Amino acid sequence: MKKIIACTTYPMVMSLGLISHYWMLHGGFSIKTATYTPVIVGAFIITLMELKFSHRKKWLAEKSDLLNDTVYMVLVQVLLPRLLSFFVAITLLRSLQNSQWMVTGFWPHAWPHFLQAMLMILAADFLRYWLHKLSHEWPPLWRLHAVHHSPHKLYWVNVGRFHPVEKALQFIFDALPFILLGISEEVLALYFVFYSINGFFQHCNIELRLGFLNYIISGPELHRWHHSKLVEEANRNYGNNTIVWDLVFGTRFLPKDREVDELGLKNRSYPTGFVDQLKTPFLHKRADLN
Repeated sequence: MKKIIACTTYPMVMSLGLISHYWMLHGGFSIKTATYTPVIVGAFIITLMELKFSHRKKWLAEKSDLLNDTVYMVLVQVLLPRLLSFFVAITLLRSLQNSQWMVTGFWPHAWPHFLQAMLMILAADFLRYWLHKLSHEWPPLWRLHAVHHSPHKLYWVNVGRFHPVEKALQFIFDALPFILLGISEEVLALYFVFYSINGFFQHCNIELRLGFLNYIISGPELHRWHHSKLVEEANRNYGNNTIVWDLVFGTRFLPKDREVDELGLKNRSYPTGFVDQLKTPFLHKRADLN
């Protein structure tokens, strides 16, 4: 039974989220309700699965962990992107429309929404792949990205642990180009449902086996290696939603004979509190990997 659950949980929950989104969107619900409801339900199911079918018991979240990660989730993952999107809509888009600089005729708007969403996933991941790789290799960006690598355990809530400056950079790479291309709300919503649920699974503490999907999806089995304390293991598997670009550029890493050991930074004194982590990237003595 555990093997069956390990192999079927991801495709079943992801399918449930996408199908329910489609059903609600075409059943008279508002686009916001049709988008956020499957994501919330997915998070609830994943929470229950983490408690019942934990990959590692020692990765179960403690109250102090959850408090910090909830702050990150609300302020950085939810409110900041909405604020940035509002700013773009009110200022940049209006300016471009008034100056007739809007990019038109470039995106295949006539394609079915799910094909547009798939294209968006591949295109956004291509941009994020290089930003992510550079964030591991260029010290100024690493100081920001180290915040995301600071936890010593993985569970779905800490998927949102990003420094707000890095989150703003991610927005420029994986959202702003598609807003400027005028992609429809329906496509953006479908992308958001997949992006969110996959992100929850990517960090989840559930015993999962994705099988052949590990050659398509950037899931938990791959992403756990990306959070390894060992630099040579952590500097792999950069994919945000898909692992395709890691395959193309030779950075996919999934050993078959062992599991990842310790997670986090070599600097075990790296602060864990929200306010301290906002300041740490700008304090040279504490922001390094070693």
